[in-house]
Amino acid sequence: MDIEDVAAFCLALPGAREDYKWGGVRVFSIAQTKMFAVMGLAGNDLSFKVGPELFLGYVDRPGIRPAPYLARAHWITLAYPFAMGDEELRDLLTRSHQQVVSKLPKKRQVALKL
Repeated sequence: MDIEDVAAFCLALPGAREDYKWGGVRVFSIAQTKMFAVMGLAGNDLSFKVGPELFLGYVDRPGIRPAPYLARAHWITLAYPFAMGDEELRDLLTRSHQQVVSKLPKKRQVALKL
């Protein structure tokens, strides 16, 4: 997947929207403030949340590192070209989206669950 494929996939997830913040960062979020993926505007990296049980396993892999400022919340960063296959990346982005959805009030979760 290239950068635009990733952006299109993120925007296809229920309730997802895109904003530009912090002087050149594409932010994919739910409910206006709940980020699930962040991409450098230059298209050179992608960061997203993984489960705490997966975090250490992923940061041990080449091409994947803890996300600056967000590692304590179990976010990882991948440099482009991505160090994983398309299917695995789609799965992880979907999981990131669903982790964020699960933190929303129950009433809002109904329309956003996959």
